[in-house]
Amino acid sequence: MSPHLIQRVTILGTGLIGGSFALALKKHTTDIFIRGWDRTSVVNEAHGRRIIDQASSSSLKEALHGADLIYIALPIGTTLDLLPEIARFASPRALVTDACSTKLRITQDAYALFPSRDGTLFLGGHPMAGKELSGIAAADENLFRDHPYALITEPSSDAALIAAAAEAAVVADAVSAESSLAVPPGIPAEPLMVQSRQRPESDPRVAAFVKILEKIGARPMWIGAQQHDYAVGLASHLPQLAAVALASFLYDRLDENGLPITLAGPGLRDSLRLAGSSYTVWRDIVLTNREILSASLDLLARRFDEIRERLASRDLEADFDAANELYKLLKGI
Repeated sequence: MSPHLIQRVTILGTGLIGGSFALALKKHTTDIFIRGWDRTSVVNEAHGRRIIDQASSSSLKEALHGADLIYIALPIGTTLDLLPEIARFASPRALVTDACSTKLRITQDAYALFPSRDGTLFLGGHPMAGKELSGIAAADENLFRDHPYALITEPSSDAALIAAAAEAAVVADAVSAESSLAVPPGIPAEPLMVQSRQRPESDPRVAAFVKILEKIGARPMWIGAQQHDYAVGLASHLPQLAAVALASFLYDRLDENGLPITLAGPGLRDSLRLAGSSYTVWRDIVLTNREILSASLDLLARRFDEIRERLASRDLEADFDAANELYKLLKGI
C-alpha cells in the first residue's frame, strides 16, 4: 500500500491539529479526498475555508464510510468515548490513528477494540507541534514541519519504564474515582498481553502513513506508550503547568496600577506563552498523565527549595550552567 493508495481520509475533529493536518495534506499530496467530522459550526467553517472537501456533523458511520485513513484529532476523553463506534464502523482495510497528547490509556483501549491485524488497524500517534491557540482559525499547513511525530510501538515491557511509572504512582496523591479519566491506567501485570502481536511498523498501511508524515515535513519517531507519556510529562505537560502556576501567581498580585506586569519585559511574555492555552484542551491530558505530573511537580518543587537555599551563595552558577546547556540542546533540535 503506497501513499497514493490512501485516497480517502476522514478527520475527526477539525480544530487546530485536524485542520492543520488537512491543510498539510492539500499542500503536499494529490488526489486525496478529505472529509471532516465535528460540531456543525466547526466543520462548516473548515469546509467554508476549503480546508476539507466534505463536511459531516451527524452520523459517524457515514463519516467513516470508505475511509482509508481515519485521523482522530479530538480531546482524549472524546476519543476514548468514540473508539468503540470507530472500531464498529471503520472499514477492515482502514488505518485508524489518533493525535492525542497521552498514549497509554488510548492504546490500552485501542488494542482491546482492534485486536487483529487482519482487520482495521490502530496506530497511536502524537504530533509534537501545536500552539497556545486552538480552533480551525489557528490551523497551519506547516504546523508539523520539522517537528517530531511520535508513533507508538507495542507497549514496552522495559523494566526501567515500569519501575519509573511505579515510582510516580507512589509519589502521586490519591484521586477521586468519580471520573473514569481521573483513574490512572496503572502498571499492567503483563505488558498489555500483546507481546505476540506483529509490530505496527511492519504493516503496509503504517508504512503508507509514515510516508505521508514525511511528505508534510514531520519527523516520525517510534516510541513506547509508557516512555512517551513519561517524556511528554516532563518536556511538555510540566512546562504547561509551570506557566499556569507562574501566570496565576502574578495575576493574583496585580495592584490597581497593574504592577508588577506594567514593568514586565519581553522575557516574561516569552516565558508565559503557554499560559494562553485553554483548560478545555488540557483537562484530559492532565487527568490521563496525573501520576507522572504529580511526581514531576514534586521533584520540581524540591528544585525550587534547593534554589532558594542557594540564593545567598554562588552555588546557583551550577544551575545556570545546566540551564544554559539544556537551552543549547533545545536550539539544536
